[in-house]
Amino acid sequence: MPDHCFTYGSLMCEDIMGAVCAFPATSLPARLDGFRRHPVIGEDYPGMVPAAGATVAGRLYLDLPASAWPRLDAFEGDAYRRETVEVALADGRRLAAWTYVFKPALAARLGAGDWDFERFLATGKARFTRRFIGFDALDGG
Repeated sequence: MPDHCFTYGSLMCEDIMGAVCAFPATSLPARLDGFRRHPVIGEDYPGMVPAAGATVAGRLYLDLPASAWPRLDAFEGDAYRRETVEVALADGRRLAAWTYVFKPALAARLGAGDWDFERFLATGKARFTRRFIGFDALDGG
């Protein structure tokens, strides 16, 4: 099983990812083909779903310790399913990674259009971190 994690929303921010995982992970820009990310209605974060011909830009965190996964699972919650995917790096390498895909049964909670990371950084990140204060204390259980 991979020990890398492809992120495409709030976890692309290294400070948020580090707080959630309790581990300062190294990341690289990466791309995931065959998926699209949409805003989750009423939230600052996205959900990602399969979509032929689409691509999601994100961050690939490398070599996460086993202790990070229960914390990530708890952070992502019941709306997401952890799946193995293959991501592309800028240098042409392809690596297996875990990612969190929005559950199909909850698709009605996704808004139209693409979720905008730059907009999140400008207007949503501060609100998000206030709402999710304490994610650095996740115990995965």
